[in-house]
Amino acid sequence: MPREVKLNELAELLEEMTYPVGVTQAKTRFDDVTLVYADGTEQLSAVLDRVPDERFESAGDAQTSIMNIIPVEGVGEPGQSEGEG
Repeated sequence: MPREVKLNELAELLEEMTYPVGVTQAKTRFDDVTLVYADGTEQLSAVLDRVPDERFESAGDAQTSIMNIIPVEGVGEPGQSEGEG
């Protein structure tokens, strides 16, 4: 069943994995996840395709890598909440 995950829920999602984990494994595990941005959506597997890392050492490492490549428009304007409400 497809899942939609807001950016402020990403850390919780990434905790589902056992680390360290390869990016390829993460793509397979989260192939049903769509990230909900401030200005639209994107498949998490497509985001992971752009990650330069080969593996993540921790959930925090994965979250940092993902957030570093998400378009600034996806995060929203400064001062906006991350999809609350």
